[in-house]
Amino acid sequence: MPLNPEAVGSKSEPVDASWNSKDALLYAVGIGAGGDELAFTTENTNGVDQQVFPTFPVVIGWGKGSAMRDIGTFNPALLVHGQQAVTLHRPIPVEGTVTITSELVAMYDKGSAAVVVTETNAVMGGEPLYTNTSSAFIRGEGGWGGDRGPSGPKNVPPERDADHVVTYQTLRDQAFVYRLSGDRNPLHTDPSFAAIGGFERPILHGLCSYGFTGRALLHAVCGSDPARFRHIEARFAAPVLPGDTLTISMWSGDAGETFFTTSAVDPGDSATARVVIDQGLLRHS
Repeated sequence: MPLNPEAVGSKSEPVDASWNSKDALLYAVGIGAGGDELAFTTENTNGVDQQVFPTFPVVIGWGKGSAMRDIGTFNPALLVHGQQAVTLHRPIPVEGTVTITSELVAMYDKGSAAVVVTETNAVMGGEPLYTNTSSAFIRGEGGWGGDRGPSGPKNVPPERDADHVVTYQTLRDQAFVYRLSGDRNPLHTDPSFAAIGGFERPILHGLCSYGFTGRALLHAVCGSDPARFRHIEARFAAPVLPGDTLTISMWSGDAGETFFTTSAVDPGDSATARVVIDQGLLRHS
């Protein structure tokens, strides 16, 4: 069967998901952190307590309890990540167990494609810990006459120089590290599968470039303090190739808000930068 718009509103059964120090460390190196960020990449540095990157919730319980199972059938090679938001109700501990529940909150008909939106809430010790909101863009699955959903400009940075600019270099093999945090989609490692999706070679996980972006925001805007990082949202505008150089540009908005974009440059075409993440908003203290 094709996609089923009547599935909107369906919820997964609650399921427990756990992580430990090693999982947090693996995620940290998967998004490029290293010797300059010992609080996030080590657990035994003298005088340094381990901390967890605020974007880590995107991999907690990966594949568990997703409401996506109710949407119908589609070709997974034609699915790409559309948007992602993480709301932190309190900092993520180094280890723990949450109960997560996912709900299919919207399905939009874009004509040549469909957009499916899910929201996952995580509770720890009876209190909310984080909320993930994610949209998937599925090519070839629109056209049923449904609501097109929201569109137009969102979180547009001011027309002036950025207040902060941070550049990171991804590795050609970055996806092979990041996938160990849960997302084993062959789109990111298998050339033949990537070709089915129309890509010349495997692309980097969108959530990996999202993690690089979150690192830059944490250090530049929040003073490297995860407790100040409250909410992040953004749209995936274009694929990132492993080995690309990422530049995160940040503009201060109203009190406690920062707009951002992420651009990528292929080492083989260093003259051309392309925006890969836009509509970015960080809420912070």
